[in-house]
Amino acid sequence: MKRRDVIAAGAAAAISGGLARPSLAQGARVLRFVPQANLANPDPIWTTATVAYIHGYMIWDTLYGLDEKLMPQPQMAAGHEESADGLTFTITLRDGLKFTDGEPVRAKDCVQSIIRWSKRNPMGGTLMARCNELVALDDKRLQFRMKKRFPITAYVLGGEGCFIMPERIAKTDAFTMVTEYVGSGPFKFLKDEWVSGASAAYAKNEGYVPRQEPPSMWAGGKVANFDRVEWKIIPDAATAAAALKRGEVDWWENPLPDLIPDLKKDKGLKTEVLDPLGALGVARFNHLFAPFDNKKLRQALLPGIDQAEILQACYGDLAGELGKTGAGFFTGGSPYANEAGMTALTGKRDMDLVRKLVKESGYKGEEVLIMSPTDQPLLFATAQVLADFLKKAGLNVNYQVMDWGTLVARRAKKDTPDKGGWNMFCTTWAGLSTANPGSSQILRGNGADGWFGWATMPKMEELRDAWFDAPNLAAQQEITKQMQLLAFEEVPVLPTGMFFTPTAYRSNLTGVLKSGTALMWNIKRV
Repeated sequence: MKRRDVIAAGAAAAISGGLARPSLAQGARVLRFVPQANLANPDPIWTTATVAYIHGYMIWDTLYGLDEKLMPQPQMAAGHEESADGLTFTITLRDGLKFTDGEPVRAKDCVQSIIRWSKRNPMGGTLMARCNELVALDDKRLQFRMKKRFPITAYVLGGEGCFIMPERIAKTDAFTMVTEYVGSGPFKFLKDEWVSGASAAYAKNEGYVPRQEPPSMWAGGKVANFDRVEWKIIPDAATAAAALKRGEVDWWENPLPDLIPDLKKDKGLKTEVLDPLGALGVARFNHLFAPFDNKKLRQALLPGIDQAEILQACYGDLAGELGKTGAGFFTGGSPYANEAGMTALTGKRDMDLVRKLVKESGYKGEEVLIMSPTDQPLLFATAQVLADFLKKAGLNVNYQVMDWGTLVARRAKKDTPDKGGWNMFCTTWAGLSTANPGSSQILRGNGADGWFGWATMPKMEELRDAWFDAPNLAAQQEITKQMQLLAFEEVPVLPTGMFFTPTAYRSNLTGVLKSGTALMWNIKRV
């Protein structure tokens, strides 16, 4: 593609010639990080943006954390006791927990944090729906009193971003962003230094007491070895690559795929895929408004969406190495990935059939407003392919470019597209999130209470509940086959492929942890 050639040529020139900019001071105790996007919305409960989760794991801790084997381990919890009938689950907090304002972490803070989180998180919502009462027994103990057994309580609390905030902050409405960032984790957010679109800064939380176990993904000892972490928002890939090669930054989270071969050649750098589960790409419809409130129109697009074309646009010559086609509605390689209905995506692509089905759907030429983030190269490339596909299908496309922070804010609006809303956007979901129907937001059918796009699918919700109640893996797998068949009927999203994007960092950094989220603890400079 010409777009790729222009980007690659400009990047190569910048790397080979260097940038006319002063070198940043390389203090041994400062880690400089280039995140995938601007930190425009620093509340990981309010938004599902990955950059907010990275921020969240830096400044807040969780009661449990998943290790590399995806098993829940106590984190802020010292442990728990579960009654023989499974109807009470009592968590005891470990000693030494403090917020960054000096106040101790109390059970009531955890209770309120869980309540707020559960209103936005699918697994959390199910946990609380099955709970009669969640109470603080005293300052150190909180207790779930269940209506029915929920054996994955620790997994849900440890794997779904249930960040513990002070009670007064956690009382903020779940659909309103918090404005105060008193943390419970290994770093402190320096709000006064935060400049949206430019930078963010964090200081080591001297009052944080790490666990003594070795770190493993989100579990174990979260030891901050840097006094300060600075985020540099660098939307231009050539500039970010040059800064990394010159040592002006230490870590670039999401390098442009065109630049990876050159970065691999630099002995001062290391590139690696940190998340073995990858990410599932999807194009999300807004189900509230025409034209995508029409199920037949959504179905009409299935025979033409081409994951291979999308991955080629994103990764170029590396598409075979970093991308995977044949992606359905569950993460490839998970116990719930299946072939039910998959010929809709893996069969021969047929644009003539797509155009025929679009006409038969009753489409009346309504405008389709696609949001495309210029500072997210993979999503930007995906949106370009998608827009071209929809035009060829006969849809009236309004392709609008914006930065990711603006897109994240706009996608939360339920206004009509002509009043500041939208019809479609592209994103990726961490493979862990879409590996099962309990945590998958793309398969929720709970309407106005669901993920942006607000699909209403009562039957999908019934199947999801049945999955939680299933007695064994085989029964769960049968249910997920039914869910995927229903997804091909309802088409809440268009799967766009599996993405395995490497990160790049200076080779003098050690201790970078395997995780679907960039983690700032355990890292040292040698």
